[in-house]
Amino acid sequence: MKKVAVGVDIGGTNTAIGIVDEMGHVLSKGGISTPSHGNVAVYIQDLSDAINKMITNVKLTNEDIEIVGIGVGAPNGNYYNGTIEFAPNLSFEGVVHVVKLLKEKFPEMDAIALTNDANAAAIGEMIYGGAKDMKNFVMYTLGTGVGSGVVVNGDLVYGHDGFAGECGHTTLVPDGRLCGCGAKGHLEAYCSAPGMKRTAFELLAKYNATDSPLANHTYNDLTSKMIYDAAVAGDKVALEVFELTGHHLGQGIADTIHHLSPEAIFLFGGPLAAGDFIIKPTKASMEAHLLPIFKNKIKLLPSNLDAGDAAIVGASALAWKELDR
Repeated sequence: MKKVAVGVDIGGTNTAIGIVDEMGHVLSKGGISTPSHGNVAVYIQDLSDAINKMITNVKLTNEDIEIVGIGVGAPNGNYYNGTIEFAPNLSFEGVVHVVKLLKEKFPEMDAIALTNDANAAAIGEMIYGGAKDMKNFVMYTLGTGVGSGVVVNGDLVYGHDGFAGECGHTTLVPDGRLCGCGAKGHLEAYCSAPGMKRTAFELLAKYNATDSPLANHTYNDLTSKMIYDAAVAGDKVALEVFELTGHHLGQGIADTIHHLSPEAIFLFGGPLAAGDFIIKPTKASMEAHLLPIFKNKIKLLPSNLDAGDAAIVGASALAWKELDR
């Protein structure tokens, strides 16, 4: 009997669903829209129907499979309570008891658990990726925000209330840029994809760089991929965007290393497609900000998870981790 887990990644617009085996191979994937109506009961019913349909379809081609559990990654996901709590990018208000509601729909499941999306990515890296043999590491996820998952002695660190590991909200620049959380100067305000766009526009103004290809785009139109393409073409503004982003990211990572002394830091997310443009300045800044006892000891690695499936694979890993408890 082949054992598989369901991975669910709840995003602001879409909810991705996949069935994943013990090796991290995605047997089937699909999804539903994350609703704007805010009706939790309707959403859970739609999600359950989609999961059941996917399980049925997978069993048509893989009769000897057993679904062991469901892992859910979500913004503001609290592992301890199985809840999504006051997520700003979701239509659901207040506290949503996702695990309790799913257990009512799937009472036969051995393991149903939820955490935030960055924690899910860290567990995915530990179960399926480059951190398989590591007991102490940190995953940084770069995207619309900057998330992180902290693993110490083989266990994810949740803290006393379930919300530990918000490295993206380290204050780097006192009274600096306004972060999406409402505070100023946080790492996320400089190293997220929107943060990179803000850096690009600051540099365009600083240099009056009307000849830069980035000057042809509005803020809403500009993407990190466009910044990367401009950097490849040698545009000085784009190249400096990556240098400054790496400088801030390396500084924040150095703080994390001083706190935790991990074996490695993993980086994941869209901006990592830029490769050495982002990794080299991040590594240089990290080493420059480290105490001598940590220099040249901590690995800085790109995630081994496939970018296209990482969210559902990471979420599914939560079910396997839950079974080991």
